[in-house]
Amino acid sequence: MPPTGGSPERGVTATTFAVLRRHRATVAGTTARVVGLCGLLALLMTAATFALAWPVFTHMRNQRIWYHHREDPYLHDHTDLALAALCALPLFLALLGTGSAALQTVCSRAVAAGTQGLSQGDRARVADRARLPPVLSVYALRGLIVWPLPLLATFVADRLTGYSLDTPEPLERGSWLHTLVEAFPVAAVSAAVLLRLALALAPAAAAAGLGPRAALRRSWSLTWTRSGFARVLALALPLTVLTTGTVRLVTQLALPLRPLVRDFLEQATGNFFAAYYAGILAPVLVGILATAAVTLPLTFTAFATLYDHLLPRTPPRCAEGSVDSTVRRT
Repeated sequence: MPPTGGSPERGVTATTFAVLRRHRATVAGTTARVVGLCGLLALLMTAATFALAWPVFTHMRNQRIWYHHREDPYLHDHTDLALAALCALPLFLALLGTGSAALQTVCSRAVAAGTQGLSQGDRARVADRARLPPVLSVYALRGLIVWPLPLLATFVADRLTGYSLDTPEPLERGSWLHTLVEAFPVAAVSAAVLLRLALALAPAAAAAGLGPRAALRRSWSLTWTRSGFARVLALALPLTVLTTGTVRLVTQLALPLRPLVRDFLEQATGNFFAAYYAGILAPVLVGILATAAVTLPLTFTAFATLYDHLLPRTPPRCAEGSVDSTVRRT
């Protein structure tokens, strides 16, 4: 159906940059606050994780000293550190989801204020419904829907086909069952990517006022249309390339931090292994924070704009009633 306004509807890219330009102060200020606060909390959580894992670092240091005394090489086992990192991972994911939900809410409000033909009072009522908990709930539900299958498939395939020195493989290498199980994670990840694309518009729908489950259903219905999936894919691909490239570029530029952090912490704590792993994490943390500050506002605004463009349009004669129905629906 044709748009309700008198002028033709602009494309997603043009609308996205127009919204970012019009609301640059609000979006930039919120991005700086959210990224800065998340960076500080991530630093504190990393320090707490290192403190809890300090007995492991101490054991590594003592083992290294003992092996050095015996003039034998020491290859440390990082299994305990991996377990500590896995225990802390849900907290970091919750922090990432909360920050993303806050930015998504602000970007969706900016899109709603700039693209919908609503009066100031209607904009305020729609914006008042855009709250953080529904968007955060959408992130949690979407993660529970998308990622359990590939994680389970990877775990099962590793157990059945993974190479181990002291344990024979349960499945004979080269058999059709071995090949099938070995390829199962690839199929599971492919299905998860398609499912993730189908639910890509859910946070924008939740920020517009829908409940978590209704937002997921709305994203699914808008994506699986004649042109919906193609438009979502066409938007997701360049944004993914931009995000990946930015992370890699900033991480490479931040690599000089690695020896600085390692030398400082080794002198302060006397533990080489704690300093070594902290040095590895420092450029990664800088890369993630810088990438979030650069790409997340653009990404969230673009998907909120695409969500607005994919919504069914009301004919001009019903434009007046569409405002009230939009406010009631959200």
